Amino acid sequence: MRKTFDKEFKLEAVRMVKEDGKRVAEVARELDLAEQTLHNWVTKYNKEQEAGFVGSGNLKPEDQQAREFQKRIRDLEEENAILKKAMGIFAKNQK
Repeated sequence: MRKTFDKEFKLEAVRMVKEDGKRVAEVARELDLAEQTLHNWVTKYNKEQEAGFVGSGNLKPEDQQAREFQKRIRDLEEENAILKKAMGIFAKNQK
């Protein structure tokens, strides 16, 4: 079974590496983590700071905005399709 970790846990683990000066292998052993997992967290933190750890089921703000835009596009496309069908129906009734 895959373990999941909250944002605070990840930030604390990264802090132990970056601020306390401990090696990734040492912190990973202390926290019962795979070294690669902790290394990935440190890399992600270096790129995005805390914004890189959004928590389970959450999206980064820019990803959330993209998702909302995609939903809006789908909604508008559906509305257009409905309007086109309605126009076709009304055009038949005009003849």
